[in-house]
Amino acid sequence: MESNQAIDVFRALSQGTRLDTFRLLMEQEPDGLAAGEIARRLEVPQNTMSTHLAILTRAGLIEAERHSRSIVSRAVVDRVREIASFLVQDCCGGRAELCEPLVAEFTSCCAPKEPSHV
Repeated sequence: MESNQAIDVFRALSQGTRLDTFRLLMEQEPDGLAAGEIARRLEVPQNTMSTHLAILTRAGLIEAERHSRSIVSRAVVDRVREIASFLVQDCCGGRAELCEPLVAEFTSCCAPKEPSHV
């Protein structure tokens, strides 16, 4: 990833609604959510949400696909990998043991969730 691309990603995520939208879509992987449902959940007018989704799309963070009458948005997980790799590519001057806590943090967040017992 080039610095200009990283700046575009950070610019897109530097607004609260867009950050919330992206995090919501990450939670919904791999299914994604319809644009109207995203707007409803985040309590944002649909026309405003359309603008936010367009900015996230231009930054390469989400992609949209038409399903019947709905447009379903999904997070681009590879873009998350790219930005995370960009941020830590020179981590710790090549001393892997110093980066182990960071790697462990990512590993634990991606572990399968245990089913809740109700």
